[in-house]
Amino acid sequence: MFRHILAFQHVSRRTVASTARRQVDNKVPQNQKKFQEDNGVPVHLKGGTADALLYRTTMVLTVMGVGYVVYELVKAAFPKKK
Repeated sequence: MFRHILAFQHVSRRTVASTARRQVDNKVPQNQKKFQEDNGVPVHLKGGTADALLYRTTMVLTVMGVGYVVYELVKAAFPKKK
């Protein structure tokens, strides 16, 4: 039992105190240039194809949701007669 606790302490100490870290490229300057460029594209679509797809999906779901709400309101306002 004690051996397991010591092993756990050793592993946790090694992962927390590790000095070998992966270097990550700083992409902020390139992204700033891309988003500040004046090319007539709205800022919410400058991310590329993924942004356009996400935007269109959001708009379709919003229109469908509004349509469904209007349908339910009309259905509630004019109930069927028995």
